[in-house]
Amino acid sequence: MADEVPGTLDPDEETVWRSLRVLTTLGLPALERTFKEYGLVQIEYGLLASLVESPQGVRLTDLAEAMNVSQSRLSHRMGKLLRRGLVEVRSCPGDGRVTIAVATDEGLALVEEITPRHARDLRSMIFDRLTEAQVGALAEALHEVAAGLCPRNGR
Repeated sequence: MADEVPGTLDPDEETVWRSLRVLTTLGLPALERTFKEYGLVQIEYGLLASLVESPQGVRLTDLAEAMNVSQSRLSHRMGKLLRRGLVEVRSCPGDGRVTIAVATDEGLALVEEITPRHARDLRSMIFDRLTEAQVGALAEALHEVAAGLCPRNGR
């Protein structure tokens, strides 16, 4: 736009930024409450869900990269999940230097219990407010943003 001040956001960009800020400051903590009822935080649920999606297990280094967490943070969170009996950590059969994490039956059951509620919360907070076309456009746009932030993961 010709009236814009160089270095500032245009009105649509400003709306996007303010809306994302509301989502992260109000929406994400609301979602976090669901996980807390189960004694988890969002990152732990994400770790468990990733392991449930890969029943053969996931290398810890790959899990840290996929979740965009440091090895130290992963170790801390995995320790809590291990103590609760939700995951197991084993040596890789083909390479003893590699450590694999696997969800236990208890971990699988917990994810299966939380997931429908989490999906309802997401629908109520986000998707029920949008048309199908808006969801498609949002998916495409946020995928591009995420891919720019995490190019190794393509997300």
